[in-house]
Amino acid sequence: MLAPSTILTLIENFERNFDAYINGQYNETQVRRDFIDPLFKALGWDMDNSLGYAEAYRDVIHEDTIKVGLSTRAPDYSFRVGGARKFFLEAKKPSVNVKEAAEPAFQLRRYGWSAKLPLSIVTNFEEFAVYDCRQKPNKSDKASKSRLFYCTFRDYAERWGEIAEIFSKDAVLKGSFDKYAGTAKGKRGTTEVDRAFLEEIEGWRVLLARNIALRNTNLNQRELNFAVQQTIDRIIFLRICEDRGIEPYGRLQALVNGKDTYARLTKLFREADDRYNSGLFHFTEEKGRAGAPDKFTPHLSIDDKPLKEIFKNLYYPDCPYEFSVLGADILGSVYEQFLGKIIRLTAGSRAVVEDKPEVKKAGGVFYTPAYIVQYIVQHTVGKLLEGKTSKQAEGIRIVDPACGSGSFLIGAYQYLLDWYLARYVEEGTVKHSKGKAARIRPSTSGNWRLTTAEKKRLLLEHIYGVDIDTQAVEVTKLSLLLKVLEGESGESLNSQMKLFHDRVLPDLDLNIQCGNSLISPDFNNMQLELDDEAVQRINVFDWQAAFPQVFQAGGFDAVIGNPPYVDIKSLPEIYVRYLFENYSCSNSRINLFAAFIEKTLGICKQKKFAHSMIVPTALLTQESYRTLRKMIVDNYQVSSVVRLPNESFGVAAGDVKVDTAIFVFQEKNKIPPPIQVINYAGYERVSVIDPSTSHACVSVPHKQWSMPHDYMWSLNTGLNENNVLQKIESRTVPLEMCADFCLGLTPYDKYKGHTEDQIKGRVFHAASKKGSTFKPLLAGNDVGRYWVKWNGEQWINYGPWLGAARQQRFFSEQRILVKQIIDWTSKRIWASITEDELYNTQNAFNLLAKQGFNLKYLLGIINSKLMTFYHSKKFLDEFKMRFQKILIKDARRFPIRVIEPTNKIDQTTHDKLVTLVDKMLTQQKLFVAAKLPQDAAQLQRQIHNTDKQIDQLVYTLYGLTDKEIGLVEGAGQ
Repeated sequence: MLAPSTILTLIENFERNFDAYINGQYNETQVRRDFIDPLFKALGWDMDNSLGYAEAYRDVIHEDTIKVGLSTRAPDYSFRVGGARKFFLEAKKPSVNVKEAAEPAFQLRRYGWSAKLPLSIVTNFEEFAVYDCRQKPNKSDKASKSRLFYCTFRDYAERWGEIAEIFSKDAVLKGSFDKYAGTAKGKRGTTEVDRAFLEEIEGWRVLLARNIALRNTNLNQRELNFAVQQTIDRIIFLRICEDRGIEPYGRLQALVNGKDTYARLTKLFREADDRYNSGLFHFTEEKGRAGAPDKFTPHLSIDDKPLKEIFKNLYYPDCPYEFSVLGADILGSVYEQFLGKIIRLTAGSRAVVEDKPEVKKAGGVFYTPAYIVQYIVQHTVGKLLEGKTSKQAEGIRIVDPACGSGSFLIGAYQYLLDWYLARYVEEGTVKHSKGKAARIRPSTSGNWRLTTAEKKRLLLEHIYGVDIDTQAVEVTKLSLLLKVLEGESGESLNSQMKLFHDRVLPDLDLNIQCGNSLISPDFNNMQLELDDEAVQRINVFDWQAAFPQVFQAGGFDAVIGNPPYVDIKSLPEIYVRYLFENYSCSNSRINLFAAFIEKTLGICKQKKFAHSMIVPTALLTQESYRTLRKMIVDNYQVSSVVRLPNESFGVAAGDVKVDTAIFVFQEKNKIPPPIQVINYAGYERVSVIDPSTSHACVSVPHKQWSMPHDYMWSLNTGLNENNVLQKIESRTVPLEMCADFCLGLTPYDKYKGHTEDQIKGRVFHAASKKGSTFKPLLAGNDVGRYWVKWNGEQWINYGPWLGAARQQRFFSEQRILVKQIIDWTSKRIWASITEDELYNTQNAFNLLAKQGFNLKYLLGIINSKLMTFYHSKKFLDEFKMRFQKILIKDARRFPIRVIEPTNKIDQTTHDKLVTLVDKMLTQQKLFVAAKLPQDAAQLQRQIHNTDKQIDQLVYTLYGLTDKEIGLVEGAGQ
């Protein structure tokens, strides 16, 4: 790619005046204006916002260079797409040696690493350096550390193609930037900022917990956890405010010198209360403040040593974190993991940090990826705001009933901030910027910003949350308060405090509350004798009493979130009993997320609302959730569903593999539009939900999910597919009327008295026949399409001592074996016939033909493409890539075409199918036994041809047209 003429002119001008530019008099502001801005304008970036985008959606954010200690407050440029940061650029004056000077590189890498950006740039126009910001920066690093690309201005013309291919706006939009970042990623030394900061504050927790427990022996476990959490939250808040220029830089660092560190720290906390009015720093009784003040932590005894150890590593250059760019999503991810542990006091009053019991049961803590939050907020808050004026939007109330670290509420609040700012500007800046009730103010960059007072008002007006965990509630408040302060400076806050005679931050005690979203005070009517600890753990919550103004208006307008995925079998018996008595969706196999859906649909305004959560895909088809599905389609409306990529929580979920979907519900309309379904397949991570990049999109008629048999919600069945399914089902009977079904045997079952040693030692298995009760045992790969071949490796000691032996006739008579795990490469049902005495576990299930039905006729239909199509569209989550199962309960419902004995055409087709199946069984036997490759190849061709003939006969039996056959055949591709 040739460099444009503007770049050639810039090169020429810099060369002509080279000595003047590098002598130190030519400063950073000048080089930005004269060279760096034009350079990136040539790369397609709107450097001066000539298109007039709102502040939230500008291409480039220019930061004023404000010195904070030894570093600047923020990078000079932030390049963005759709409001999301892509990379930073740190500008230096030409006299700085970019290639050799370690300081600019370290400074930039701190910014990029703290903001979790993969790449960023240092340039003074004379030199241009690209850094990988995924490696944790260290003050001793050389300038060359993590540098991926370097050139000088004299190389720009020749290397313009390389630069533009990565850093032009077009390259970023087309994914070239992300692709380059992916290929350039270093394998060694990569430590993501959230993981590193989590380790940092986990270290603080251990230091503080041990010391506070040692010096304050009268504390109980709850008090100790509260003290440690509040101290950490307050330190983080003040340190972030320092880097943002809101608090004087170095105040915490100054505490390292001298004695009585905690007393001096407490003084800073009290000053923060005077300034911010936040519940985080609420120490004294005040008229009009809802929450009780913290009169406890200011009187703790904490040694100097642990606090000084924390503070000394919080500042440049020893600290790798640049708190001014540490995003709310990163902080939320850190805290979500942090909240998964609790401090426990041992019998000797020693503090020990360990996983919370509920986290152990759930298999870990899952932080919701940002793109999922964005989608849910857009399709709830965004939908409710469509077409409204700023006045009409007042009164919309949004709640997350399991808010955790607050990621969804942060997302909703940010959406509201952006929306209101754009609306105020659109409605008239003069109207909204005058007087003490001004909603917006001009910024130093010439754009408009919301006033701090307006940000406070919007937060209190719109955002609500509940969590059972007191620590989570405090973290959510902290995250929201930090969001209020984004974009503010000490100067802007001081001027607004003088103008409004009010402290800076809102008190969120009435908005973000602690309690059990699922258990109301009527729990106390169960007349249970519970100790104080059990009462605290259950933590009943009265929604109406907690949010009276919300329910006086009819309820919440939007519910958002990611509820806990906890099997109710793991909950205390009294908890389960309450759920069974109060939730229609409750049964012995449900998960807690189902109760959250039922509860929160009930707290919405019934005339108009938007409800969206990310929950396991089990909701779609599992029998356990049939009642919940029925309740939803009978009373509400499903507006859209996104089937996310497999294991969408990625590494955050650790060893727990859960497939999830986003569901959007709303009030019921008389004539509901089709449900919009977006399907992702595979394990590829995505950064935005976009129908154009998904695997498949379908529109599903609402009535299709309202069929009374089981209310199955199939994501891959549109109107055309549904019509074919109905045709397949006509003139048929369920397979269970044609055959007796039996699951494979269960060797071991602890509920049948088998010990752990017996189960681990597999005492009923053997590698050879050890007696008359030992029978040949099929492995999973011993059953294929039209063949069964025992590998001779395993035997089972068959008898009533097994966990479930089943009836012996299912292992000795002629029968069909249906393999339970679907072959993920061919995505076909695999079944065959055998009459040999072979035993199988639940890797397959067994069918014996009932009187009047031919086993080979049934096998031909079961193995046909038509039945694979029927099964996948009716029962499967098709977009789950592996370990798909044919469940016996679904196979019982396979529609089998009934043959009328008097219908000669039907009878002829039946007999042809039986003959072809017989032929296929023979061909498969010969293929399995073939020794010569040419014989195997010839048999493979014959098998393929016979398979096609069977499929065609089955299509004929079910009366499918050529167009319908094309639909079935296409679905199998």
